[in-house]
Amino acid sequence: MRKIILSIFSLMLSFPALFAQEDLTYQKPPSEILELVDVPLAPSTILDSDGEMMVFLYRDQYKSIAELSEEELRLGGLRINPVTNISSRARYYNNLEVKPIDAETPTQVKGLPENARLANFSWSPDETKIAFTHTTNKGVELWVMDLENAQAKKLTEANLNANMRDVINWFKDNSSVLVKMLPEDRKDLINTETAIPTGPTVSVSDGKEAQNRTYQDLLKNPNDEYNFEQLARSELVKVNLDGTSQKWMDAKMYSNVSFSPNGEYVMVNHIKKPFSYLVPYYRFPSETNIYSANGEMVNQVNDEPLLEDLPKGFMSTQTGRRNLQWRSDKPSTLVYVKALDEGDPEIEVDFRDEVFVLEAPFSGEGNAILKTKDRFSGITWGNDEIAIANDYWWNTRNTRTYVFNPSDASEEPEVIFDRNYQDRYSDPGSFVTTKNDFGQSILKLDDEDAFLLGAGYSEEGQFPFVDKIDLEDGETERLYQSEYNDKKETLVEALDIEDGEILVRIESATEYPNYYIRDIDDKEDLTQITSFENPFKSLENVSKEVITYEREDGLELNGTLYLPAGFDKENPEEHPMIVWAYPREYKDKNSASQNTSNANDFTYPYYGSPIYWVNRGYVVLDDASFPIIGEGEEEPNDSFRKQLVANGKAAIDAVAEMGYIDRDRVAVGGHSYGAFMTANLLSHSNLFAAGIARSGAYNRTLTPFGFQSEERSYWEAPEVYYNMSPFMHVDKMKTPLLLIHGEADNNSGTYPMQSERYFNALKGLGATARLVMLPKESHGYSAKESVLHVLWEQDQWLEQYVKNKEEAGNIETSEEMKD
Repeated sequence: MRKIILSIFSLMLSFPALFAQEDLTYQKPPSEILELVDVPLAPSTILDSDGEMMVFLYRDQYKSIAELSEEELRLGGLRINPVTNISSRARYYNNLEVKPIDAETPTQVKGLPENARLANFSWSPDETKIAFTHTTNKGVELWVMDLENAQAKKLTEANLNANMRDVINWFKDNSSVLVKMLPEDRKDLINTETAIPTGPTVSVSDGKEAQNRTYQDLLKNPNDEYNFEQLARSELVKVNLDGTSQKWMDAKMYSNVSFSPNGEYVMVNHIKKPFSYLVPYYRFPSETNIYSANGEMVNQVNDEPLLEDLPKGFMSTQTGRRNLQWRSDKPSTLVYVKALDEGDPEIEVDFRDEVFVLEAPFSGEGNAILKTKDRFSGITWGNDEIAIANDYWWNTRNTRTYVFNPSDASEEPEVIFDRNYQDRYSDPGSFVTTKNDFGQSILKLDDEDAFLLGAGYSEEGQFPFVDKIDLEDGETERLYQSEYNDKKETLVEALDIEDGEILVRIESATEYPNYYIRDIDDKEDLTQITSFENPFKSLENVSKEVITYEREDGLELNGTLYLPAGFDKENPEEHPMIVWAYPREYKDKNSASQNTSNANDFTYPYYGSPIYWVNRGYVVLDDASFPIIGEGEEEPNDSFRKQLVANGKAAIDAVAEMGYIDRDRVAVGGHSYGAFMTANLLSHSNLFAAGIARSGAYNRTLTPFGFQSEERSYWEAPEVYYNMSPFMHVDKMKTPLLLIHGEADNNSGTYPMQSERYFNALKGLGATARLVMLPKESHGYSAKESVLHVLWEQDQWLEQYVKNKEEAGNIETSEEMKD
């Protein structure tokens, strides 16, 4: 008995999480993890269209909890800092450098503000300057940077309104910008916490179906409506690069603003009342007008009603005009789309959508130029005779690519690709574009030929390619294909396809991604243009490989397997393992079995990654395949649980058969839908020793009008909703589960209440569980304090219930004996 008591005391010291007080301060993970978190990031990069000038943008990897604690209003689907008038969740850059491609080192940009918080970068039409915003503690300023002399200067005081985004648009003269500014007549906001109500909040159903997803941050009452209007209203102001400015248009709730390619017209969209308590701001009523560049009204081109009651289904859409945009190969031609099926996917028609063009002065219907069999999804414009269009249909996962003549609607479009868009092996790639005289991206053509950049996934591995395609017959000629087996090459952009110049990014598991210019006509001609160092040195000796294995029904699966440094594959010792995954739905087995993992991807441990625990002695199977398939009339979710368990078993069996792991010490984890997966696996199998579920949803009846890829409502498939909800099966939970959730989660469906109610049920029925609610955090976690604490929580949980599972079991046994 004395030995048992000493053993219990020893284990109490070893597992502080088990006996820790609930009221914790923020903790930090052990040094093996901490050294991989607190590292400087390499900069993000942007490149001009000629491939001559590169801009480096630096930022801190994480915010602070103090930044997340700044005042925030959640209105109409937006999160706004009402003091600074920009998104309260904006990510800022704090330094800029510029580098001509042929220069050895970058040049520090001079004149930047102290404690810079930079965002909303916008190239000038001639790409000699970049405008951007700087957020002070009082508001948002407009700045501009001259690339040639690497000099930045402030143009306005902190009076911009970035709450509705799209805050900066350049005039064609390159010497002025159109910005949204705070209106002079803005009224004070209502403090909704102290305001005395003037009456109840009333919502009405008029008999029309309005089956909307469970959006968050919606308007809730008249006070919210008032505050939203004040924060959304702005004036449009023309600001010149010499600092002078003129009001361009009076205050309205402006959302999108865009200049025509020749700069002579401006399309402006503004939101109108009535607002809604059911849908976000982008489904509020709105009006779209065309103005001349000097602000004179030309014509109204759209008047959209409130969209609360769309038809059911993922492929439903609004009636009337939608997708208004400028035709990029014309000076000032408007393009829009209209549904031919009343926006209802249940209505059978030969063609779903029709595309129209509308010339100045933008009155009438314009000319119809194309009909698509399924839902229109975009056009790459070429010239008067050639353009490329795409459609898609979610229910079949199908997409088509059309070549059509935009000048002659009587000419039958040619379908050059007709494929399952989840079939990555057959993906032909993306069309190469070039900038025209208007500075717009258009299809790069060589007579009747175009060019494609492809990711190059195949059964043999990933080998990106460049193809030339004859648009008349669809025949392709391969111009280049990467031959790397020990590295990964990504084709980023065609700088000059005629000369064979491609901007590429090359990396390996231990070699940080860097940029190069490749001459595809001479494979030996490779010019390095960046030299970023690997900041994660402690992972350099970790083993990494993509393994393939079979599910019990013969479906081929895969995952990326990490082994601790020094792991002896010839004489392996059994280690604990973490399986991290995210389920994905498919309509055919062929697509579900394809391997899109690449062992040569740089090993980048971000905040939500399980890779940290390789340095703690765990085997990690990351991004393990968890396909959920429903072929033909069967929907994937009809057999969700069965397939989920089969995927988990196959993953464990595959690594256990190698002799690498102790199958009794395997954890499973995931984020969002991966958290939902984790809870289901623990409820319906005995495969795992413990689970980690972050920011998930566990009761599908709380998302009754569809979730993830399920478009049936609860009332159409109640058994699916019930069977898939871990909340409904809490009585089956016998495995320790760590639940983590951001208190300010804004993701549709994953309300923080989902974790709180699930934990209460687990606790009520005696399951082993721990709930960690992160103050101020959204669906993803961004404060450094939060991230470090999450890693600490996960490490404590894994050490206790996985690595030392046997000892944790002894505690329970000993306490039972004592009782």
